[in-house]
Amino acid sequence: MSSSPSGGTNATTASNPSIAREAAGGAVAGVAAYLLGYLSVYVTQSGRIEEGLSGLNFLAELFGGDPISAWQVSGWMFYNAHFVETVSPAVFGGTSSRNLLMESEGAGFLLLVPPVLLLVAGLVAGRVAGAESPLDGARSGAFVLAGYLPLALVGAFLFRYAVGDGSVAPDLVTAVLLAGAVYPGVFGALGGAGSSLLSD
Repeated sequence: MSSSPSGGTNATTASNPSIAREAAGGAVAGVAAYLLGYLSVYVTQSGRIEEGLSGLNFLAELFGGDPISAWQVSGWMFYNAHFVETVSPAVFGGTSSRNLLMESEGAGFLLLVPPVLLLVAGLVAGRVAGAESPLDGARSGAFVLAGYLPLALVGAFLFRYAVGDGSVAPDLVTAVLLAGAVYPGVFGALGGAGSSLLSD
């Protein structure tokens, strides 16, 4: 009868490295998905963005302001691909919200970038964890959130452009909740669940 408690202890000890491996694999996959998603927007849109900003940046520099960088606008559009709107000061006070990606001709395909990359990230996380069932795979894939969420929060501040007393930036609340939590949690889990179908 004394063997039962020791067996339980061994099982618990054995599961800790497994959970740590799942979390590490998911976090790395989440970081990769975020960075690749941003780069996808920057590489495909930066030329068009710079062209569109030329007149605006000329006026900004003329009045002593800082120019807007293409990497910042690419960040706004990357968050727009998660349906996180870009918030800016309104002319008559308050703020206004826009989805620049939806307003850009021929850029709608970028809406598919975050879901596809997160599905792949979840799939990879599930394979790394050796998930053998859809439930195990979904749990492993959901760990993608551990890498994606911190970057989504940092990016919401990193892509901020100061305008007088205000700023142009992704909406902070939806950047964290929607882009940082819901997207990686849902699509990562779905990708992870699918990874079990590829197990030997």
